[in-house]
Amino acid sequence: MPDYRQLEKDFLELLKEQKAYQEALALIQWDLRTKIPPKGVDQRSEVIGFLSQKVFQITTSEKMKMYIDSLKGKASNPIIQRSLEECEEEYNRNRKIPEVEFKEFTMLQSKSETLWQEAREKGDFAQLQPYLEKLIEYNKKFAEYWGYEKNRYDALLHVYEPGVTTELLDEVFPALRRSLAGLLKKITASERKPDSTILQKHFPKQAQETFSLEILKRMGYDFAAGRLDETIHPFAIAINPRDVRVTTRYDESDFRMAIFGTIHEGGHALYEQNIDQAMAQTPLADGTSMGIHESQSLFWENFVARSEAFWENHYSLFKHIAPDEFDDIPFSDFYCAVNEVKPSLIRIEADELTYCLHIMVRYELEKALINDEIEVRDLPELWNQKMEDYLGIRPQSDREGVLQDIHWAAGDFGYFPSYALGYMYAAQFHQKLETTLDVESAIKSGNFAAIKNWLGENIHQYGKLKKPLEILQDVTGEGLNPEFLVEHLQSKYARIYQF
Repeated sequence: MPDYRQLEKDFLELLKEQKAYQEALALIQWDLRTKIPPKGVDQRSEVIGFLSQKVFQITTSEKMKMYIDSLKGKASNPIIQRSLEECEEEYNRNRKIPEVEFKEFTMLQSKSETLWQEAREKGDFAQLQPYLEKLIEYNKKFAEYWGYEKNRYDALLHVYEPGVTTELLDEVFPALRRSLAGLLKKITASERKPDSTILQKHFPKQAQETFSLEILKRMGYDFAAGRLDETIHPFAIAINPRDVRVTTRYDESDFRMAIFGTIHEGGHALYEQNIDQAMAQTPLADGTSMGIHESQSLFWENFVARSEAFWENHYSLFKHIAPDEFDDIPFSDFYCAVNEVKPSLIRIEADELTYCLHIMVRYELEKALINDEIEVRDLPELWNQKMEDYLGIRPQSDREGVLQDIHWAAGDFGYFPSYALGYMYAAQFHQKLETTLDVESAIKSGNFAAIKNWLGENIHQYGKLKKPLEILQDVTGEGLNPEFLVEHLQSKYARIYQF
């Protein structure tokens, strides 16, 4: 009879080896996006390819298969059982990809990411186009290797949001778009117009950083297990649960990008920092899906930091740190300006109401790319047209259009829907939290411990122990319901725009 205790111990040791490579990769990728000198990119890409190949080899090894077959259904605790399930899915997926193609893809990703920075700066889509074409071809091949039932895009969507399909999105997104368009029409017709130009005063980067660090601290972000750095495209990255780093981007003529961006990434980081330590060095020490991850960042950014209660508490701190030019702005004018609805070309600068429209533009384009309905060379014009159709504005350059996001340059197709799903999840979590806590009073007090603890208890601690739709069901008592988001936006903007 097999010694199951020893098998479990050996299985966990293999997971630690895999995690060691993944931790090294995460640190290298953080450095690639924040600190690396340009001449180091090619060699760094080789290292990333090598380490990624090592992870790939572990996930598809005969040893891994042996542990899965021997222990599945016999594990002594839920963490090992769910780890086996995660490993089995990854084994089955990765075994279908030729190892050489996986290595080539990961090397191409890192080179493309770095090239994107240069192409974006120049507004030169043609420079990135051949890399995108190769990345898309890999994604299409991987989707075919993995298989799907109805739509090739589903195979990629599953990577980021298990349980969600193109069929579901094609039902939910148009309905949500109609609701948002209706609200936008009311706002446009309103005679009340917040003046956001009052916010566009010089705000030194160092002062923005001081305010951002203080808010992260108040949110409960553990600086002994993280740090804040600057980058072109903000992100949070978990090296491990005790090393979760946040980055932001500063604009000295508009503080909103850095402050709300930092809070957004801080929401991601709180998730990772508060996963049950018992799952460290297993595949479960991660967010259960990108949609649930985005729900946490958007919860903090929109439902907390853009609320009137938040600024009632923090406006005095803001004015203490901000330059004197902000002193004469009345609170009500400031709050309304922070929440102005005005279609923006840049997704990460979008207001709450139009944010999901940005996601729909990207979703429709990448779905069409993966299904061979459009060509990469046509992306700039198609992007511009969709922006005009959905938001009524048209980019004048590729830098403020198709080149603004890093995701496609990183090969992450199937990712973008998670942002809109996360926003809908966040609205559902917020509604549920309000049944157990006076959320407005908690925010107004400036003590976020009760909010952080509720999120930790109901969502963060589980990591991947629970699946995304399982968490949604357990916390809210129902599946995906976009009505809570629509109700939140209707209530908030009816007050601000008085309709």
